Amino acid sequence: MQQYTEKPARGPESQFQPGHQIPIQHQKMPGLEAELEDPKPVSAHLPTDDGGYQTYKAAGKLTGKRAIITGGDSGIGRAIAILFAMEGASSLIVYLPEEETDAQETKRRVQEAGRDCHCLAIDLRSKENCRKIVDTAVQCMGGIDILVNNAAFQKMLNDISELDE
Repeated sequence: MQQYTEKPARGPESQFQPGHQIPIQHQKMPGLEAELEDPKPVSAHLPTDDGGYQTYKAAGKLTGKRAIITGGDSGIGRAIAILFAMEGASSLIVYLPEEETDAQETKRRVQEAGRDCHCLAIDLRSKENCRKIVDTAVQCMGGIDILVNNAAFQKMLNDISELDE
């Protein structure tokens, strides 16, 4: 379990200062966290009132649990995998094949937190692949306790009925 540590305030560029602007970066889809410029995302830290960060203090809330995390290679999915590991859960992260670099970094960080992380590069857009994910999770982890359906991209439609399966 990681220790609670205070991080110093980040200075005048802190996200809590008036006028702070989030830097804009552009990547082709799917984006890779490994290719992001500074500032790099943080996955296991929470912001403090003074503009700094503190390490998340785990309490073992998910000890022995097994999670499938779609889009688990980077961004929110990576943070979930790491924080779940800190809480005691193992995971199967699901991602697109071209996101392998990010997935391996997530796996490393989950294992660093002391939990298992299984990786499956697969496209979720078919029922057969979704079944394969469940079968893989059961085979690798012995069951599933948590499903985090995080994989997504934004596609503007006029009506929900325009969504395909």
